[in-house]
Amino acid sequence: MSEKILVVDDDPSIVELIRVNLEIQGYKVIVAEDAIKGIALSNQESPDLIILDIMLPKLDGFTACQQLRADKRNKNLPILMLTAMSRVDDKITGFDAGTDDYLTKPFEVGELLARVKALLRRIPRDKKEENNFNLPNEILHSGDITLIPESREAKLGNKVLRFTPIEFEILYCLMQNLGKTVSPNQLLHDIWGYSPDDDIETIRVHIRHLRQRIESDEAIAEAENGKAKKYIRTIYGKGYQLVPEGFSDD
Repeated sequence: MSEKILVVDDDPSIVELIRVNLEIQGYKVIVAEDAIKGIALSNQESPDLIILDIMLPKLDGFTACQQLRADKRNKNLPILMLTAMSRVDDKITGFDAGTDDYLTKPFEVGELLARVKALLRRIPRDKKEENNFNLPNEILHSGDITLIPESREAKLGNKVLRFTPIEFEILYCLMQNLGKTVSPNQLLHDIWGYSPDDDIETIRVHIRHLRQRIESDEAIAEAENGKAKKYIRTIYGKGYQLVPEGFSDD
């Protein structure tokens, strides 16, 4: 069965360009010209991916993305923001709202299709499948952290934490490279399939979200001195390291 993509954009020429090229690739396309209709169609049609503009009538794309993410049914739904708003601050706002990727207009059709393909590989073609993305099913364990790819979970000690597909893939990549510093460009290449220099902010935002889940949550295991442990170390100018046994700033 072909994947279903919801396009939410009020520019008919952009919508037609996207629709034609997606349909050539075999995708089923549904369209909404404003965010309120887009949210309603998402609830009715259960799309496999949403392409969402930001500057929309009635409700902006940032707010729409937040509302979509607030619904548990959309927790793992890939969302690609496609917009003329190209400032770094706009991208940060988009990622904080819950988007998975951010592409600015004007765009190359080939790049859009590549982004769509990369996002769709994180969800099952048959939504009844449990394994959402192309990761091995082996359980990885080191220090305080245990990774379970099949259920996209991690354990800190005995506490179970769940992640979005991208968050888990970042954590998985860091776990696969224990003892090494993983650069932002490597993460972009391995997880998104591309590595443009101007999208380094993408990694910074997702690393921050990942840290919030495993370092700023009540699930954190306390160190003996009573201070919360940290698990992702920033190597300034180089990238990130996972420290499975945890560390403190002291």
